[in-house]
Amino acid sequence: MPKLKTNKAAKKRFKITSTGKVLYRPAGKKHLMSGKAAKRRRKMRRWRHFDGVHDGKDILRITGNQ
Repeated sequence: MPKLKTNKAAKKRFKITSTGKVLYRPAGKKHLMSGKAAKRRRKMRRWRHFDGVHDGKDILRITGNQ
């Protein structure tokens, strides 16, 4: 079976930590920021842990980090 190609879109959207956890950036930060609360905007700055265990394994596979 041939090697899997890395999904470049997933590689740009997710970050894998050294312990194998999947991090992502929350959506909704491109426009209409004035209507959002300061606390909400501040929380959008940082990376968040991806909680879905099954989907997290899929993300690891398609980003090339197995």
